Amino acid sequence: MNAPAESVAPVWSSLKSRGPRRFWRRLLWALVFPRNRQRIQPTISGTMLIALSLGIGTAAYNSANNILFITLSLLLACLVFSGVLAWLNLRGVAWRLQLQPPWRAGEDAAVGLELHNGKRVLPTYGLWFELTAVARSAEPESTAPSPAAGRWWRKATERPLREILAAADRAEASGQLHLGERLDPDGVARLDWAFQPARRGRLRVEVESVGSLYPFGFLRKSHATDVRHEIIVWPAPVEYRRVESVVAQTPSAGERTARAGSGADLLALRRYEPGDSHRLIHWKASARMRQLLVRQFAAESQEGYVLRFSTVAEHWPRAEQFELAVSFAATLAEDLFRAGRLQLAAVDDELAQPIRRVANLEAFLNRLAIAERRPAPPGNEGVSAPAPEGEVPARRRVITFAPDGPRGVAAYVDGQKTATA
Repeated sequence: MNAPAESVAPVWSSLKSRGPRRFWRRLLWALVFPRNRQRIQPTISGTMLIALSLGIGTAAYNSANNILFITLSLLLACLVFSGVLAWLNLRGVAWRLQLQPPWRAGEDAAVGLELHNGKRVLPTYGLWFELTAVARSAEPESTAPSPAAGRWWRKATERPLREILAAADRAEASGQLHLGERLDPDGVARLDWAFQPARRGRLRVEVESVGSLYPFGFLRKSHATDVRHEIIVWPAPVEYRRVESVVAQTPSAGERTARAGSGADLLALRRYEPGDSHRLIHWKASARMRQLLVRQFAAESQEGYVLRFSTVAEHWPRAEQFELAVSFAATLAEDLFRAGRLQLAAVDDELAQPIRRVANLEAFLNRLAIAERRPAPPGNEGVSAPAPEGEVPARRRVITFAPDGPRGVAAYVDGQKTATA
């Protein structure tokens, strides 16, 4: 299946520089007072080197020994030179995220990180990148009191900070990617990270920081980044069982209908749209009209379905059943689309949208992925919006979903149970 429309074009990001003007002044100032979001920490070997420098410095001042002063200057120069090389190692390196949708809950998702060394002479070594994937619904909420709440927080609406952080930790996946080889000047490399989204919905993937131990491992230098992308995770597919109590009443085989399909009779010509098969292009008509035209064939009559999913909380008192119902609706929609029998689909009281191409199905799956239980509108309980005019098929059968027992979910066609999950 093709990538959803929500996929974003990757953009290069780097530790930006302000240009060559007053370069050395800014360099020296940055070494003394690093910019915000930069962190330099000594490692265990670096801590030992600093302690050794302090000891040698104390002995040199007490004994006035020139050899000890020379040794102290060499150790301090090693620390300073390590920081300068670490800065040069990160300078000029750009990176961007490559996401490959569609993503599904419970299935492996691939995240690619492309690197480019923009330096002309110096290579880059030993970088690592901290990546995280956080569900939008699990992000910590602000704990600052509103102006209307006064000075003290209201205990009735207060949420403990520990619970907020614990919820964020449960919904977060993190990983660390290492550049294990040399990245030559003007070279390109790719690092891959794979993880499994825990649940459906909006997921934010971001590069939290980039760091390096180069060159001697005495200092750990890291820098926060702003590279982040949001992607929609589709519901996980589920297994379901068909109920043979509903017998399809279809017209005689080969009966022709006035809608697009895969029959043998030519119905019309229309403009080419992304997702159409190249085999359907009418080359002579396209050359004559100077634009790509595809052939539409009349479909042989078969039973069509309208899939309608309700998110009203009164219909789904249990959260587990609602999640199962969302996955069931997504799985059934894909199966019907592959069979060419899904004609319309809608969520709640929205206008039913025609499902003609893969892009239409992906838009419906995106809508299901972000669906949440909601209270019923006053006076609109059980009311469904009509299908758009001109889109009503000849034989329309409406599929709805309802709880089946304490844990199961059933699909109903015109009020008769047809499948359970």
